[in-house]
Amino acid sequence: MKSEIQQKEVFPNSPQWVSDAIVYQIFPDRFRRSGRVGVSQKWTFKRWGSQPSKHGFYGGDLYGVIDMLDYLEEIGINCIYLNPVFSSVANHRYHTFDYFQVDPILGGNSALDDLISALHSRGMRIILDGVFNHCGRGFWAFHHLLENGKDSPYKNWFCVHNWPIIPYPKCQEDCGYSCWWNDPALPKFNHKYAPVRDYLISVAVHWLKRGIDGWRLDVPDEVPADFWVDFRKNVKAVNPEAWIVGEIWGDARRWLTGDQFDGVMNYRIGWSTLCWTAGNKLNKDYLNPAYPLVEISSEAFINILETTRNWYSKEVNNSNMNLLDSHDVPRALNTLLGDIPSLKIALALLFFQPGAPCIFYGTEVGLSGGEEPSCRECFPWDELMKVNLSAFIRSLVDMRKNLSGYFSSGIEWKLIEDDGLVGRSAHKSLFNSDKRVVVFVNRSRTNCMPISIDPSVYSYYFLSGMIDRNNMTLGPQSIVLFHLGLESNSN
Repeated sequence: MKSEIQQKEVFPNSPQWVSDAIVYQIFPDRFRRSGRVGVSQKWTFKRWGSQPSKHGFYGGDLYGVIDMLDYLEEIGINCIYLNPVFSSVANHRYHTFDYFQVDPILGGNSALDDLISALHSRGMRIILDGVFNHCGRGFWAFHHLLENGKDSPYKNWFCVHNWPIIPYPKCQEDCGYSCWWNDPALPKFNHKYAPVRDYLISVAVHWLKRGIDGWRLDVPDEVPADFWVDFRKNVKAVNPEAWIVGEIWGDARRWLTGDQFDGVMNYRIGWSTLCWTAGNKLNKDYLNPAYPLVEISSEAFINILETTRNWYSKEVNNSNMNLLDSHDVPRALNTLLGDIPSLKIALALLFFQPGAPCIFYGTEVGLSGGEEPSCRECFPWDELMKVNLSAFIRSLVDMRKNLSGYFSSGIEWKLIEDDGLVGRSAHKSLFNSDKRVVVFVNRSRTNCMPISIDPSVYSYYFLSGMIDRNNMTLGPQSIVLFHLGLESNSN
C-alpha cells in the first residue's frame, strides 16, 4: 500500500474542492430560454417542451442558466457541468466548428463570462465539456481541406487515407478520413501532429484563464495518452485546482495514475445503483454493454461498489463524478419505470459515495425520457410540477455536508436478507473514536426489514420512508442513517 507521501507525489494537484462538490449537469439548449438572445435576429425555435429530436434548437441559453442560479443554490448545487457550449451546427454541440467562440444561440462569449462571474460570486464553480477527439465538418482547418484537398497546409491536422475526401458520402461510400465511430460529420484530429496538440491545449488554457474551473473530457479513451499528459501539465500550470474528469465508462485505472485525469464519470456506480434499487421492476429496453441494465442481487451490487472503489486511490475516489444518468443514457426515472421511492433510494446511495454526486437537470422534477434524444427534454418551468424532489435533494446535500468526513473513505456494505443492505463508516480523522455512521437500506416494495441497532446509543440523522422504532424494522423502500455522537434532525 502506498504511503500518504507517495500518494501526494502521484497526485500533486488533486483538486481539494471536488469531494465537497454537488454537481448539476445542464444540457444548455433544453434548460431555460431567457428571451434575451436572438431577439433582434428574430430567431425561431422549436416549441419549448415538445418531443426532443436530434435536429433543431429549442433556444435554451446561458442567460437562462444565470436566471436560475437562485433555484440551483436553494437545492444545494455548488458546481455546474455544461454540455458543450462552443459554436456548432448541432443542438448538443459536439460538432464544434469554433473552439474560441461560445455559440451565439447560447449568448456568445459575453454570456459565458457573465455566467462564470455570477457563479463565482456565489462560491459556485463551473466545468465545461471538452471535445478534443474530433470536431465538426465546419471546423476551419477541415473546411480548408474541403476546398484545397491535399494541397491544403492543414492536411496533417486530420488522418486522411483517401483523396479527395467526401464529407457527405453516399451509403457504403468511404469518406476518406478517420472520424468518430465512422460518422463523417465528426472528423478525428491527428493528435500525433504537434500543431494540433498545441491548438487543442491552447483552447483548454484559454478558457481556464477566462475563469472556468475544469474540464469534462469527451471520449478521452480515443485520444493518445501522451496528449492527456501534456494536457494535464498545461491545465495544472494555469490552475492547480482545476478538475479534469474523463468520460470513461468502465475500468479507468490506466488514466488515473496521476499524470492524466483527476477522476472519471463513474457510470458503474450509476447503472449498478439503479439496477439494484429497481429489483425486478427495471426497464431493460436500453442495450449498452457499458451501461448494462440487468437485475442484480444485493451481493453483486456490493461487489461492484467494492471493486470499483478498490480500483482507485482515495484521492481518485474523491475526485470522481458519480452519476445515475446523463445526456447519453435513459433518465434514471425511466430506468426505474417511474417509481419515485426507488429514485429516492438511488439518489441517497449516490450521495453516500466518495467523490462528487452529479444530478442531471430535471431529475428533481421527474423528467423521465428514454434513450437519447428523449432524455434531453426541455425543463418544464411553466408546467405544474407533478414531482418535486428539490427538498429531498437538499436534505441529502445537508446530510453530506454535515457528515462529509464519513463518506470520503467509502461505506463498507453487507447484506441483510435478499433486499437489504447495512453500511458502516468511521470518520476519516477519528479512527480512534467511537463515532460512526450506520446506514440501512431496504429496496423491497412489500416487506419490512429488521435492523439491529441500539436506539439508546444511536439517533437517526436521515430518513426516507418509514421506520418502526418499537419493532426495530425499516419499512419498504426506505433508507435510514444513524449517527453516534451527533444530534439528529428527527427522532
